[in-house]
Amino acid sequence: MKTSQIIATVILGAAAALASAAAPAPQKDVTMTIREGMPAINLALPKFTAPASAQAAADEIRQILSADIKYSRIFSLLPESYYSYIRALDPSAILFKEWESINANVLLVGDVSEAANGDVVFEWKLYDVKPGQPMKGKRYQAKRNDLRFMVHKIADDLAAIYGNKPVFATKVAFLSNRDGNDELYLMDYDGAGQTRLTFNAVTDYSPSLSPDGRMIAYTSYQDLAAGLYILQVYEGRRIPVSLKGGNFSPAWSVDGRKLAFSSSMDGNQEIYVAETDEDALKRGSFRIKRLTFNQGIDTSPTWSPTGRQLAFVSDRGGTPQIYTMDAEGSNVQRVSFGGSTWHDAPAWSPAGDRIVYVARVDEIFDLYVLDLMSKRISKLTESNARNESPSWSPDGRHILFTSNMKGELQIFTIDYDGANLRQLTTKGQNKFPAWAN
Repeated sequence: MKTSQIIATVILGAAAALASAAAPAPQKDVTMTIREGMPAINLALPKFTAPASAQAAADEIRQILSADIKYSRIFSLLPESYYSYIRALDPSAILFKEWESINANVLLVGDVSEAANGDVVFEWKLYDVKPGQPMKGKRYQAKRNDLRFMVHKIADDLAAIYGNKPVFATKVAFLSNRDGNDELYLMDYDGAGQTRLTFNAVTDYSPSLSPDGRMIAYTSYQDLAAGLYILQVYEGRRIPVSLKGGNFSPAWSVDGRKLAFSSSMDGNQEIYVAETDEDALKRGSFRIKRLTFNQGIDTSPTWSPTGRQLAFVSDRGGTPQIYTMDAEGSNVQRVSFGGSTWHDAPAWSPAGDRIVYVARVDEIFDLYVLDLMSKRISKLTESNARNESPSWSPDGRHILFTSNMKGELQIFTIDYDGANLRQLTTKGQNKFPAWAN
């Protein structure tokens, strides 16, 4: 798998590059923070200027960027019909009052052209409409086949202005049997570019994508044993981590230097942590530490964003419940006390304030969100289906999960508040989605 080759050049250095010579001193990048409950920012995205030879690329860039913007929960894209009320855009003399009249808060203008080698060149500028001031601008150059990745990077640039982590250029690991066997796959956040990674005759299980998106930890039933492996995606190297006992539910720490998992290597299913620093990966051997010691089954670990705690599932109290503990295994506390006696698959939010998990109520499996401060529990899904395997987006605004709500198991995303349900997969049965955090 090749890494996309994209050139990006920041072009917002002096105000003269974006405005008239009489404009104020050079602009600095603007960063703001958008929190839940704040209204979305109205963004105008008029058609990009382009010669006839680059018009198809311009249309594709705008279509992909529009989809990303709509998904963001940061921006509200103005309807196309609004543009008919104002004069056509002249990028060299923007009439900001007209854009303000159709309720645009920010305006993104773009120019698409072709480089001498056939690459697509896209230069964009974002303006704050009310004062008529530039906020940010960049120049990207990409191969025609890399346009989707390039546009996702641009959407991440826009989100970063408002203090959000990159989402649109991230990948999702998952399992699919579309080719007859459960194998590892990767796809874009929106379901595009679904690519098979493993080719074997055994069952793979429960992938976890490293924070940098370059490694996948997963269970594979080699020689009928549930071993834990790390696949270095771009190198194609597979490294065994633990082959003794049954090893399941790997979870990377936020810095990528530790891997928590559940194993029966000592007889009972307990939580362990493997050190996965660069030296360990080169050696192909890992220091492994056991964290839990009890007669119950402990599984499904998930790291807090600080790396100082883990949440996990244990039936030590008689039924599967969610517990937290310090990263060294001390200070174990039960945190699930809802109306269900069966909880599973916790995932700690990137902000550290919530845990999404699966609960079975009246034989129905749904996703719930526990607010760790208020202890308030919110039901996220509402269907007579089996909804499982939640995974947070890096910005904490979206959640991946598996559901059979439309027949076979497929992968969906839903927003943190239950809105914007989207189906990402359709071919075969697909499960265990994992976003890199």
